[in-house]
Amino acid sequence: MTADTTTAPRKHTAGIFDVRNIIAVLMGIYGVVLIVMGVVNFSDTDKAKADDINLNLWSGLGMLIFAILMALWAYLRPIVVDEVQLERDKAAAEMERPSTSD
Repeated sequence: MTADTTTAPRKHTAGIFDVRNIIAVLMGIYGVVLIVMGVVNFSDTDKAKADDINLNLWSGLGMLIFAILMALWAYLRPIVVDEVQLERDKAAAEMERPSTSD
């Protein structure tokens, strides 16, 4: 007796390829760089230009918080890919495609 694999649910998450994870990584890297620049490279000239606010530090913290929220969102609500439905959609698209033979 053979098992029908088309009825068995074959689902997986998008994982690292979820765009929210990519955005979280990029924003996290930029945030860390800005935090380091805000802590290490903040002079009196920068302070005078920015009205006594360390813009690099605060922007970096904001980006880091945003990155954490994006990663948390991707973790709590992952995108689930249903491979059976994907195969059905591909087959339907193939059936609708006009033939190019002349």
